[in-house]
Parts: sequence; structure tokens; C-alpha cells
Amino acid sequence: MSPSNDASNASDASGANVLTVTGIGKTYVEPVLADASLSLNAGEVLALTGENGAGKSTLSKIIGGLTDPTTGTMTLAGQPYAPRSRSDAEALGVRMVMQELNLLPTLSVAENLFLNRLPRKGGFGWIDRRTLAQDARHAMAQVGLDAIDPDTLVGSLGIGHQQMVEIARNLIGDCRVLILDEPTAMLTAREVDLLFEQVERLKARGVALVYISHRLEELRRIAERAAVLRDGRLVHLGPMAELTSDRLVTLMVGREIGERIDLGERRIGDVALKVEGMTRGTVVREVSFEVRAGEIFGVSGLIGAGRTELMRLIYGADRADAGQVSVARAGQPLRRVNVQSPTDAVKAGIALITEDRKGEGLLLSLPIAANVSLGNLGAVARHGVVDTRREAALAQRQIEAMRIRTSGPAQAVSELSGGNQQKVVIGRWLARDCPVLLFDEPTRGIDVGAKFDIYGLMGALTREGRTLVVVSSDLRELMLICDRIGVMSAGRMTGVFERANWSQDALLAAAFSGYARREALLQEPIAPDAKAPEDNVEH
Repeated sequence: MSPSNDASNASDASGANVLTVTGIGKTYVEPVLADASLSLNAGEVLALTGENGAGKSTLSKIIGGLTDPTTGTMTLAGQPYAPRSRSDAEALGVRMVMQELNLLPTLSVAENLFLNRLPRKGGFGWIDRRTLAQDARHAMAQVGLDAIDPDTLVGSLGIGHQQMVEIARNLIGDCRVLILDEPTAMLTAREVDLLFEQVERLKARGVALVYISHRLEELRRIAERAAVLRDGRLVHLGPMAELTSDRLVTLMVGREIGERIDLGERRIGDVALKVEGMTRGTVVREVSFEVRAGEIFGVSGLIGAGRTELMRLIYGADRADAGQVSVARAGQPLRRVNVQSPTDAVKAGIALITEDRKGEGLLLSLPIAANVSLGNLGAVARHGVVDTRREAALAQRQIEAMRIRTSGPAQAVSELSGGNQQKVVIGRWLARDCPVLLFDEPTRGIDVGAKFDIYGLMGALTREGRTLVVVSSDLRELMLICDRIGVMSAGRMTGVFERANWSQDALLAAAFSGYARREALLQEPIAPDAKAPEDNVEH
């Protein structure tokens, strides 16, 4: 399929052509990218978007020298461009900031910036600390990090500032093209604003940027043009201003997506999960709620409100100071369970789909079959030895049930898109038949089409009578799929809202209420014999 606008017709007048990609394709077991052609101009941002698995990462890695193309050619500033490695691309001024930051937390900002080219003095190879600090300050000033000491350990910085350090590292030397892969996935709104300020500076310097993101509002805010990939092919290339959000979504997924989700006909049953007085220090404070079989219960709140910490306490990943969990399996009454570890939780029928699927949920280098069988060794092992045929059969059932895009159970999980990786994690627990599923940010970092696949799966799970608790930073997402929403604020659950009675304003007000109350209490004068404000807070 040809893009809806020819690349030459969409060229931006903001600068000369820097990079041209012609007929680029890549084949592994099967084609993942075919006949992609586009151009990039100095001082512009090209939005590169599409579903997970559409070919965005493959194309960007080819441009960045991390992967060789199977077909096609490229030119850089009019000269043939065929980097054999990432270092080759960087030497020619093509840099890439990937989702997983390539920083060493135990080294300083300055050391991370110049790790492979530390200035030396004398004949003994000593590091010239004065020169290093001067060079680091200059590099940091380019991305607005003037206020940070170059000797600060990277691990002590917030994720937003770490992102800026990574960008600064890639701008050292001659940078012509900068590829940003989902740069705002873990940033706060303030940090996003800071990033966008630096992008404007880069544009003013004539740097050409490729900005990969699923966040449509960001693309409209920052990009002049948009390139949309679907199923490995470029289906649109043209001015961003001409695309509505609905049109962009349709181009990405190949179909219209409505405003509401039909989760199918469900029967809400009796209480299947009961949490009472869950407490851990000041992070989670006396949280209680109930969820019924077949229900989706959302947990909303600001960053740091205690949402993830609450899920970890219920699952036994962290030790609670106080609190009780009760679970009801199908056809059985509600009973208290002693959850001291994740093993206890799984035995009780509670599963956690973690927000960090790559760090905590998956073994990326292993095949799908091994990842699915991790929580189901009893079903695939004989006399303590894994039966590979049983393991592959179990994985194949989950691949078909979850509609995972893969060449088969033997494919490494690292080769899957983010949405398909998430399906592998969910498939593991579905094979275990846990009646209570805790989803922590289940759609973070995956595209619109994959999100709706996950929503459809959640509907199917509730129709089976399973109980779902969903934590999400996207309030619109919770309002789309949940039956009720509990709001966390400063470690407490400040309200539970029914679908018929909630509004976005009311949910946001509840999210801020705990912090406002805490600040008011801390500002009150304390009488000589009075307790500290924290002790006077109602429980």
C-alpha cells in the first residue's frame, strides 16, 4: 500500500533535506517492514507512529545503525548512508535515544556523558576532572540542565532528568538526526514540558528529529509531519495539522474505534475480593474495599498516591504492617487468606500483572513457551523435569486465546511488540486460572489498537466470572472500562465512585483531597500536649 501523501509533496520548508529513506524493508522469519520511503528535513519533527509491531522500532533501528535492512537504501545529506553499527551512525551524526535509558546510575552525570571519551592528563591516564566538569556543563546547558551539578550521581536524578542526560549524551559532537523512542512514557507533565522546550531548541539548531510515540495529543503538539506505519507498511505521510485524532487512530489500526467499549453481557456476582485495613507505613494507610466476581474495579490517583504499593501488598510482594485479604473462589464462600508472599497469593487465587513487564514480568531472552510455563510448572513438568511438548502445547493455547502475534511458542519474548509482551504475561496467569487478577498499568507503553485488544480481553475475563482490579494513570481509560473506581490520595482511598455517579472533576478532586488535608494539618499549630498532626488524622 502506498502512503496517502507522497514524501516529496510533504517536505517541510523549515530546512534542507537531511535524511532520505527509499524502499527500506526488513525480514526475519517473515517481513516486519516493507518498502518504507520517507525524507527528513533539518529543523523539523517527524512523528513516527503506529500500532505495536507495525515496524516503528525496526525502521528507527535501521536508521540508527542497530539493524541492517534487508532491502532499500538511505542517504544522509545527499551521500550514501549504510551504517554497520550504532557507533558508525553516531559518528555520522545520527543518534537514537531508546526507551530503556543507556545510563549507569552509580556514575556521575559527567562520567555518563563522556564515558567512552573521558579527558586525560599526565602520562598515567588520570582523568582530568576539571576538563570533564567543564565539558559536561557545556553539554548539559544544551538541554537545560544548567542547574544540576555534573558530579551528581545519575541514580539520584528523577527519570525526567535522566532522560535529559541521555539526550545530552547523544548531542555531543555533530548531531544531524535525533530519534526519540517513546521519550515521555515515564515522565510527569512538568517533565514533558521540559522535554518539549529542549526539542524546540534542537529544532532551532537545525537538528532533524524523529519522534516515536503513541500519545496522539503529544504528536499534534510537537510534530510538523506524521508518518503512520501499519503491518510493516507506510500507509500515510503528510502534514500533522491535516490529521484529526480519529483519522490518525483509523490509519494506525485500519478500522474505526468508538468512544465506548462494549465488554459484553456480564453477571456481577458476590464479593470475590475483600481488602480490610491494608497499611504499610505512610505509603498505604488503612485501605479497605470490596470487588465482586465479574466486576472491573479501577484504582486511580496521582503519582505517589500508593496505587502500585497497594497492589504489591495485596499480592504479598511487600510485607504489610496491618491488613487482611479475603478471596472467594467459584462456588465457595469468602474466606480470609494469609498472604505473606507472592507464592501465598497465587495459591489463594490472586495474580499480579506488574507495571514493569520487562523488569519484573518477563524473561525477555527466553521463548514464549518458557515465559507462559513459569507460573504453571505443575502442568508441564513430569518428575520435576519440564516436558517441552506439554510446554509448547500450553503456550500455543495461550497464543491462540490471546491472539498473540508471533511465529510460534519458540520465539523469544524480546522480539515481540510491547502489546504482545503484555499478552504473554496475562496468558501466563490465565493458564493458572486465578480468579482475582490485579492489573498495574496494563496498557502503559502500548498502542491504541493493542489497548483495545486488552480491554476486550478484560471483558472476556469478567464474563468468565473473574474479578479484576485495574490501576491506571489514564483516568479516561478507567472511566471507559470500569464498573467502579476507587481513588487513592496520599496513601488513603478517599472515595469509591459508581459509574452512574462519577465525573472527571469529582475523581480529580478526590485524588487531590488527601494532599490538601495533609498540608492543612501540617500547617496547624500544635498545642503543648497535643499529638502530632499525623496521629490526629481520621482513619
